Amino acid sequence: MTRETARTWAEVSLGNLEHNYRDLRACAPDSRFLATVKANAYGHGAVPVAGCLVELGTDYLAVACLDEAAELRRAGITAPILVLGYTPPELAAEAVDLDVTQGVFTRSLARALSDAAGAAGKRARVHLKVDTGMSRLGVLDHDPARAARELEELCALPHLEPEGIFTHFADADGDEEYTMLQFTRFLDVLEELKEKYGRAFEIRHCAASAAVLNYPCTHMDMVRPGIALYGHYPDPSCEGLDGPGLKPVMSLYSRVAAVREFPPDTPVSYGCTAAFGSGGGRAAVLPVGYADGLHRALSNQGSVWLGGQPRPIMGRVCMDMCMIRLEDSDRAKTGDVAEVFGPHLPVERHAQLAGTISYELLCAVAPRVPRIYTDA
Repeated sequence: MTRETARTWAEVSLGNLEHNYRDLRACAPDSRFLATVKANAYGHGAVPVAGCLVELGTDYLAVACLDEAAELRRAGITAPILVLGYTPPELAAEAVDLDVTQGVFTRSLARALSDAAGAAGKRARVHLKVDTGMSRLGVLDHDPARAARELEELCALPHLEPEGIFTHFADADGDEEYTMLQFTRFLDVLEELKEKYGRAFEIRHCAASAAVLNYPCTHMDMVRPGIALYGHYPDPSCEGLDGPGLKPVMSLYSRVAAVREFPPDTPVSYGCTAAFGSGGGRAAVLPVGYADGLHRALSNQGSVWLGGQPRPIMGRVCMDMCMIRLEDSDRAKTGDVAEVFGPHLPVERHAQLAGTISYELLCAVAPRVPRIYTDA
């Protein structure tokens, strides 16, 4: 698929990805780098992005589930992969066979991994997950002594290699006090493990994008940027900080399918929520809709960049198409390229209008939208 033949497509700049990688790595020069490529690399394409990051020298890749790890292994990627999320104990043998590192927080999964590794004559690498205040997954560590005891029981299983331990901040882009509370809890449980059980870990990590940018004291042995790697700040408050000037990696484009002229009082799209007035009007039809990743919440309030200026979305965004209001002076024609988001219309603008975050809109770019990789 090429730009010339695509109805709608995404352009992914591997040059900008490299820029972000190098600048983020410079933020934590003494830490290993875990590149987060879960959710199809935040919509950018897991295999090409992971391949590029491995070439650049990332130490680890992070995915959310075993299926994502398997996709990378099938593509020939041999770099260390950490599965951050839940894997059913029934799939422990597959995790061992794929030679991935599994995030562990329950005895059932830890035991299944130990048994599977023993049966295969191997050791299963694991990173223990500690819940310091996200209230999601992990061994709850509000009581450090109890948490350390539970964690040590997992570590003691015979065929596990407890390489790492990690936690996840809930509000590193908003609340410094709560972030430092979580960090202190993490440090407390690490100290308890060391003092009571002599247990230390090669890799301790807790800093995702916001903490990489905001809190150097949390970088520890490894950082794991996600959204920042793709050129977007986790929150506008992070932008003015000393450090990297991030460059967005993905832009989304569509091509004008038709330019239509309508008589007075003509309604537009489902529900007739918009209409041309008494003078009629013109619209461009774009073959991009919510099944491609254009959020339906942008109906009647979002815009695209067409003909050198923003043009408003008119009526409801359809599954596969949307309509763009044109001025009489616009010279748009079939085949013209419209920027849905990119250099002229940042995805953050769409996110604000849709009442969501850039992460969701990037991840929402559908698999049917071809990715064209540039600046390789």
